[in-house]
Amino acid sequence: MQGFFIHYPEKKNRYKMVETARYLIGSAGSSGFGSKSTAEEVTNASPDLRSITAIITGATSGIGAETARVLAKRGARLLIPARSLKAAQEVKARINGEFPESEIIVLPLDLSSLSSVRSFVSRFLSLQLPLNLLINNAGKFSHNYALSEDGIEMTFATNYLGHFLLTKLLMEKMADTARITGIQGRIINISSGIHTWFTGDVLRYLDFVTRKKIPYDATQTYALSKLANVLHTAELAAKLEEMGANVTANCVHPGIVRTRLTREREGFLTDLAFFITSKVLKTIPQAAATTCYVAASSDLVGVTGKYFSDCNLSAPSKAAENRKEAARLWSASEEMAAMNLRSPEIAEAI
Repeated sequence: MQGFFIHYPEKKNRYKMVETARYLIGSAGSSGFGSKSTAEEVTNASPDLRSITAIITGATSGIGAETARVLAKRGARLLIPARSLKAAQEVKARINGEFPESEIIVLPLDLSSLSSVRSFVSRFLSLQLPLNLLINNAGKFSHNYALSEDGIEMTFATNYLGHFLLTKLLMEKMADTARITGIQGRIINISSGIHTWFTGDVLRYLDFVTRKKIPYDATQTYALSKLANVLHTAELAAKLEEMGANVTANCVHPGIVRTRLTREREGFLTDLAFFITSKVLKTIPQAAATTCYVAASSDLVGVTGKYFSDCNLSAPSKAAENRKEAARLWSASEEMAAMNLRSPEIAEAI
């Protein structure tokens, strides 16, 4: 389909040689941290987080679980939403075993379901807890074409639209908490460097892939969802400023790491690929470092609408910096979140 293609840039076109070298050796950037820093290391000098309540999606494994563990170690109260309550309870038990005083609440949430997102928010608000920190970490890579119960492509529904609605429904709560406590709220969207691989019209492509007007490309659709995360962050930061909310919004690329995201493709070839690239892969503690840095660093008070990689400011793709497209995506997302996407009006919305 003309107008939609995935861009697989050559390494020499994506990174300057010096940046690649710095990544491989883990040299520190202006923040004092780099690609080899761990989540515990970047939070050693952070303020005590016992006054912080945080929601972390995707905290039942991998980067999310390590993020939850480290923030709990620093004293934060955690809410872990999950499709699998059993998995969430296991993470809670592990963290409580290491840090017995940790306060962790588990609630059901399926991010691919808009009704589930609304139910989660209702349950959370009924607890009458503050909310200082929202980390939109959960991710899905659907290797085969599938639609959510709302009738939209599953990867986009889980990685982006569910988080969009979750964030929108919690913005006022976060603004109120910041006003009452005087503690600046923080929203963190987890994206990926793969967002740079997508070029084209985001909403038009989504419409086409949802309606099966073009062949399903799992990698391109994943890149699309991650580009949407970056665009969302820019518009969210602007909306929060318009509200006068003392809440920031930033985006994070955690780095290349083997997590459960690849579980559908386990096997010899996957194992071989990860073995060959093991020298450039991050460990889970290293991959969680940038999220924890952006969540807890006192150096980032007032910093909003930015993109971080290896615990330092970085530059997203040119497409991700298109403010007109960010506003367009926000508007369409509000419509998608409010309607039955299986209806004919989907084309008008997106």
